[in-house]
Amino acid sequence: MPNLRDYHILISHSWDYNQYYEKVNNWLNNTGYFRWTNYSVPITKPLTVSSKKELQEKIRTRIAACSCVIILSGMYVSYSEWIDYEIDTAVAYGKPIIGIKPLGQERIPTKVSNNADIMVWWNSDSLIRAIRAYAL
Repeated sequence: MPNLRDYHILISHSWDYNQYYEKVNNWLNNTGYFRWTNYSVPITKPLTVSSKKELQEKIRTRIAACSCVIILSGMYVSYSEWIDYEIDTAVAYGKPIIGIKPLGQERIPTKVSNNADIMVWWNSDSLIRAIRAYAL
């Protein structure tokens, strides 16, 4: 059997809505014939930093190493300075952005829809297909 590609992925999310991050993380971990390295910053493993500038640099470094960035596009994105920063950084580095439409939500934040290479529905199959098609 050939070696599986290792996708380097950052899942951009709000800690206030951590359950959505956990769901996507579980999808990626439980998909057969799929290997990935998690570059996200989950609430359970915050980065140790002493300033906003240092946090920006650490996030920038993670995104620079990524194959793609996944954005959980709940309306809270419109009010998140950090998700906004992650989108801008992904765009600056030319990293593909995969937006996930939250379950049952009709509106998508403009920042996400204007910058995503693809928007997928809230299910593992559409997300995995998008990663395989768009990741660098």
